[in-house]
Amino acid sequence: MDERQKTVDNLLLELRRGTVVLSVLSQLSAPKYGYSLVQSLEEKGMPIEAGTLYPLLRRLERQGLLQSEWETSGPKPRKYYVLSDEGREIRKRLCEQWRQMVISMETMLRDGGKNSG
Repeated sequence: MDERQKTVDNLLLELRRGTVVLSVLSQLSAPKYGYSLVQSLEEKGMPIEAGTLYPLLRRLERQGLLQSEWETSGPKPRKYYVLSDEGREIRKRLCEQWRQMVISMETMLRDGGKNSG
């Protein structure tokens, strides 16, 4: 891999990291367990490694954005996560900011710096 490709890959990784929290929050209106969340995100074009997801879920739960509950009636115990009331409010606020950033970025990318002073 050449240096240019490494640079692009690193920059893409940074962009992606900035969207992981909102991606996860966006999928937890209804309870999901870790593996189903991995699958859901992958199907929607946002693959995530389990080693990244599980620490993030624990952090979001500590921050009060998620609630969890163990389901033990099946053949294998699973911990289900869902947004808390605070998590729903935070997700709403993050979505509003995301939409504003998308509008701003679309404007900047379209203009390509033509209107800068």
